[in-house]
Amino acid sequence: MSPMRKWLWTLPLFALLLAAFWFAGTTWVKLPGDIPPYGYAAILGGVFFSLLVGGGLMSLLFYSHRHGYDDLSGGDGESR
Repeated sequence: MSPMRKWLWTLPLFALLLAAFWFAGTTWVKLPGDIPPYGYAAILGGVFFSLLVGGGLMSLLFYSHRHGYDDLSGGDGESR
């Protein structure tokens, strides 16, 4: 991949990342008052659940690959 093509991918993605951080920061500042304890519990529960689901899916991916479930059926993968 040429350096120009890398920049054509990297620059817009970096701009989107900056826009996401800007939006999150301005939204956080405009929140009225403090987050109640059950709000922090909901945030922690959501983070925990997301990590649990992501870890479970990755473990299934590795298990599937190790036991050959990802291999092509009916041969060794050569095209006929």
